[in-house]
Amino acid sequence: MSYDEGLAARTRAILAARADLGERKMFGGLAFLVGGHMCCGIIGTELMVRVGPEGFERALSQAHARPMDFTGKPLRGMVNVAAAGLRTDRSLRAWIARGLRFVTMLPPKSASTKAKRQPRRAN
Repeated sequence: MSYDEGLAARTRAILAARADLGERKMFGGLAFLVGGHMCCGIIGTELMVRVGPEGFERALSQAHARPMDFTGKPLRGMVNVAAAGLRTDRSLRAWIARGLRFVTMLPPKSASTKAKRQPRRAN
């Protein structure tokens, strides 16, 4: 599965000032990591956002949001936002801010954990 390069560029621009930003291809799309924790990502034309268990129901009450579901079992704390809910930079910033609020409250990842999660490079 591919992902929307335009949405990826818009997301990068919003997160660009963060020194702790990383990117990784995951779930057939692209994930943005903050401090080693997945914050948000792009799958197809949708944004997935890690809002955490406490922010899950409130996020779902927003237009264009639905539970993230890859396996037939929704992941509590993760939502997908349809492209219609991301048309403006303001709406995209608001969704990314939800993800940042959650992941910046998580304990930092250890250096060894981050090293294990680095993508392998082809020789």
